[in-house]
Amino acid sequence: MAATSARGGNLLTVISATVFVGVQTLVTAIAAGWAVAGLFNLGEAGEYVLMVIFAVPALYATWRYARSAARTEAALTH
Repeated sequence: MAATSARGGNLLTVISATVFVGVQTLVTAIAAGWAVAGLFNLGEAGEYVLMVIFAVPALYATWRYARSAARTEAALTH
């Protein structure tokens, strides 16, 4: 029974860390898109386009982080 709750605790840690890293990464990407669009005076449409362009790699990085964290936690618990 103790092993089950330890795995659940590790899963919660991975999820919590992934949410934290994902929010930080996504907000930074969106802010960068907004700042670059403002710097070059691209207008509202330019802001949205750059926000999406910068958000895609941020989401990919978050996904990679989640996979890596899950693998590492799984390796440590066995």
